[in-house]
Amino acid sequence: MKSKLLQPASAAVLAAALVLGYLLLAKPLIGMADNGDFLRIMGAFGLDYLDPHLEYKDKYFSYFLSQYQMTGRYFQGGYPSTELIMVGLAMLLDKALTWDSVFDIRFLAILYAAVFLAAVYLLVQTYTTVSRTVGWVLAALLVLVFCDAGYAAYYNSLYGEPLSYAFLFLTMALALRICRTGRPSGGLLAAFFAAALFFIGAKVQNAPCGVLLALLSLRFLKMKADRSWRRSVIMGSVGLVAFSAAIYLLDPKEIKVINQYQTIFYGVLKDSPTPEKDLEELGIDPKFAVLKDTNYFTPNTAIPQSDPILQKEVYDKADQKTVALFYLTHPARFLDKMQVTARDAFTIHPSYLGNYEKAPDVPPGKITGTFTWWSKWKASALPRSFLLLCLFFAVYFAVLMINHRKESRLERRIELEAFALLGILAVLSFVVPVIGSGEADLAKHLFLFTVCFDMMLAVSLLGLVRFAFWNDRHENSSD
Repeated sequence: MKSKLLQPASAAVLAAALVLGYLLLAKPLIGMADNGDFLRIMGAFGLDYLDPHLEYKDKYFSYFLSQYQMTGRYFQGGYPSTELIMVGLAMLLDKALTWDSVFDIRFLAILYAAVFLAAVYLLVQTYTTVSRTVGWVLAALLVLVFCDAGYAAYYNSLYGEPLSYAFLFLTMALALRICRTGRPSGGLLAAFFAAALFFIGAKVQNAPCGVLLALLSLRFLKMKADRSWRRSVIMGSVGLVAFSAAIYLLDPKEIKVINQYQTIFYGVLKDSPTPEKDLEELGIDPKFAVLKDTNYFTPNTAIPQSDPILQKEVYDKADQKTVALFYLTHPARFLDKMQVTARDAFTIHPSYLGNYEKAPDVPPGKITGTFTWWSKWKASALPRSFLLLCLFFAVYFAVLMINHRKESRLERRIELEAFALLGILAVLSFVVPVIGSGEADLAKHLFLFTVCFDMMLAVSLLGLVRFAFWNDRHENSSD
């Protein structure tokens, strides 16, 4: 009997845990600097900086902070996110083990890593039953690609990205496990819905994904005939849609205003040859063209971003739906924006966010080069072309459609639909940032696209391996 450590699933988890542990827990720590978003979470839990006199340049963009003071003073709230649950659990864990008032963000990284490792185990174990070759290739991909420091650094942060990352993996792992299990249990289904809720609630950007996941989950209806299974599937699917709507509707007004400003003045008007005409088409007075190419945080603008006139004459007249309609009627402008987006679509780690804590030998904004083979290769080797992206997506969906038409088994058809869902999520997360927030912080807002795209590449490579080393006669056998 072979050692369990020599099984692909166990080996993948062990290797991933070692890599993540080294990157996130060992000195010098690797994390992500704050771009200003952390305050939403810090305020909800009464977290503050250890040094009350910390300068702006040391708080934002340049350096990663690993520790925060638990003050008990809640200075901001109302931000709806499942991230609050994870941060709350991490703080409880920290308090239980250290009994001090300092929150070490590594406890949060441990929770995210645990979710990701659970997904790794499920995925590799599930596909090892298809073929050990496929299992080993998948294990290698999950470690080399998805433990890359460009991804892992987010775990040591208060961004919503690591929550999206870990729970998207777990959601997909559970969905594929359901497809690959002859008679999936109610517990497996409940775990799928729970993971999907955490993913959807991580960021308002993820809210539309809930509808797509609900459509996928409805396909589970025919996998079992008993009434309780069907009732659970329907209730869970409706719950995903309702939760998605709630996350979108509860998005704080302050954040909506920021995004409206970005999508108009740093989106539609950015680099526009006809800003006054664009504003007229959006239903806005052309006098606001003086704000062209500015974002919400640009200092000394001609009209201050906090001026009440913007609410009455801009925000009340145009929102993201108005902008989407503008791009729909100006396809050439939309394609220009898509090409701009494509230039940032292959960068896992935004270049303007540092990875290290402040130290005498650490320059501001230093980015780690440890375990970054994938992110470096991807940024340098893949062409940043919207046209080539379209070609890749066309081939990806075409192959899935051909296999879907040839497949007679319901479970395998749903599995292919789950792979297609990854592609649809990627398209959605590629388009939404520009419409939702213009070109502001674009590389970071494309994080979900980057994850989905890399997962699509992994699916494609596994498909090639499966084609080369396996055929239908070996279903459920080991090679």
